[in-house]
Amino acid sequence: MNLILASGSPRRRELLSRLGMPFEVVQSGIPEELRPDEDPEAACRRLAAHKADAISRLHPQDLVVGADTLVVLDDQVLGKPADLAEARRMLELLSDRTHLVLTAVSLVCQARRHRSGILATTAVTFHRLDAMDITYYLKVAPPLDKAGAYGIQDWSGVFVSSISGCYHNVMGFPLAQFYRHLKACGLLSELQSRNNL
Repeated sequence: MNLILASGSPRRRELLSRLGMPFEVVQSGIPEELRPDEDPEAACRRLAAHKADAISRLHPQDLVVGADTLVVLDDQVLGKPADLAEARRMLELLSDRTHLVLTAVSLVCQARRHRSGILATTAVTFHRLDAMDITYYLKVAPPLDKAGAYGIQDWSGVFVSSISGCYHNVMGFPLAQFYRHLKACGLLSELQSRNNL
């Protein structure tokens, strides 16, 4: 059983590599489309599961990990902005307010009939943002590939006044919770022994 990350996110790849286990990256290509009136938590879990399922069908012997992250403000999901104008609008909405970052992780191994998942929630509060700061951020690190139009690990980290919950979750992968889940399911020891760790 090998480990496969069904995501093209460089942040997820970097975080998962911290566990010191080899893994393969296979992008799922699943469109991240939300359904009307769908609960954000349900949407997050559904998208993560669809990504894992798509790759698991191609690699049934392996443990496939799919993940999806949503930024939620007052029950409104802020996805990846289509352009810089939309990114600016999102950041203006987040200014001086607290929002939630949800990340669902789905684990699937067809050969072992294993299917499980976790959901992490982190509350993030922004300082009041002025137009100059937003303009500068959009110029130096355009966040078009990031839900909510920011990445806490890049320059926009200066926007954050506080977080409650997992920092890595805000980056897109709740590493500590994932590690504990692997242990609880008996998957960590198997992955480590397979790779002589």
